[in-house]
Amino acid sequence: MQRPLYLDHNATTPLDPRVFAAMGPYFTEIFGNAASHSHFFGWEAAEHVEEARQSIATGLGASKKESIIFTSGATECNNMVIKGLALAAKDKIHLITQKTEHKCILDSCKFIGSQGHEITFLNVNGEGLVNPEDIKKSIKPNTVLCSIMAANNEIGTLQPIKNIAAICQEREILFHTDAAQAAGKMSLDVEKNGIDLLSMSAHKMYGPKGTGALYVSSKAFSKLKPLFHGGGHERNLRSGTLNVPGVIGLSKAFKISLEEMERESERLCGLKNHLWQKIKKEIPQAILNGHPTQRLANNLNISFPGLKAADILMKTPSLAISSGSACTSGNPESSYVLGAITDNKARIESGIRIGLGRWTSKEDVDKAALTLIETVKKLMHR
Repeated sequence: MQRPLYLDHNATTPLDPRVFAAMGPYFTEIFGNAASHSHFFGWEAAEHVEEARQSIATGLGASKKESIIFTSGATECNNMVIKGLALAAKDKIHLITQKTEHKCILDSCKFIGSQGHEITFLNVNGEGLVNPEDIKKSIKPNTVLCSIMAANNEIGTLQPIKNIAAICQEREILFHTDAAQAAGKMSLDVEKNGIDLLSMSAHKMYGPKGTGALYVSSKAFSKLKPLFHGGGHERNLRSGTLNVPGVIGLSKAFKISLEEMERESERLCGLKNHLWQKIKKEIPQAILNGHPTQRLANNLNISFPGLKAADILMKTPSLAISSGSACTSGNPESSYVLGAITDNKARIESGIRIGLGRWTSKEDVDKAALTLIETVKKLMHR
């Protein structure tokens, strides 16, 4: 059986061979525990971890390498921020977020809400954008954090994080952004953009699964409590033996993504527009979900009203595409992200997500367009 064409790069990405090569020695030769301070093997591993930490800090425009905390991924980072603030709080705190955030933000907020804290879940407009004025109006005396993702994982919409961060700075509250989808795809200079906390994940940028990093500003550091205890390996904010090969892989993947970002974004945006134009020409009733221009270069989310996304996916086994977030695709419920931008049930139920990637070619896009167009037309006329 021929393997399907992979077009779900917003769910995960294949490991770049250059990243794989960089990680190799850390499984077999440089295998020490970075927390072993009594001998060469530990010192060697720790030295390479610190080099990776510096590289990531530089890539994020952070002034101190110590601001980078290594984790298992963006989900852990997001839990560390939301729950860490709640654990550190002596009184009831208030957090602001939006309804289209990743599940790990929404569920963490709901969890601390069940512990007596207060959460404001803001609406977004029909293109998935949050209104910065709504954030300003939502701030209360006990507001400690605003968490707004840089780029949406389903519809690709980019949020005005610099404007939002400026509001937060003015009101002296922390600003956090889940940058799992954005890191390596757009500029995320934390100091220029006023970001206090930022979450990133290696496997979204052609790095290994199970590795991520949390940027923590000096202002935010003292306001967090750790979720894990037992050694305090990462500045006492996270305990646990470091995944040294994963850390190296994250650093290398981020470095490559930044070096190739401008050229790759232009290429992917061209392919995305080409794909959308071919589909829209043949199926005029197709609807683009998310902002038409302020969106990830590689992301298309399209609805075909009158059809079911599950039927489209079933009839296109040669394409690896999805009907929403990978974290919720096993859930039979419709996309809550699409539900936040429209109340049109037919549009919500027919939404599919296409994520182009580093090795997606024009031939791949043409094949995907032909397959989708033929499938959708058949389903519409059955």
